Amino acid sequence: MHLLTDKELQQRASDKAFAKMTMLLIDIEQNKEDIRSKNYGGVTLDEMNIVLNSNKIELKVWQYITKLIETDEQ
Repeated sequence: MHLLTDKELQQRASDKAFAKMTMLLIDIEQNKEDIRSKNYGGVTLDEMNIVLNSNKIELKVWQYITKLIETDEQ
């Protein structure tokens, strides 16, 4: 039983990757605003910067994954 064509699978993977990147961009902007406004609750500024940098790295990874998905020849 064939559930998805290769093209459908590629499109779904692409949609998920772009959605993840969109959420990470929102998180990064919120992290920056939290740092600017000193609104980071029970964590230190250093810990908040670690969160921001981790989100930036995660975004780069998802950008790479998206590139691979988009350039995959079916």
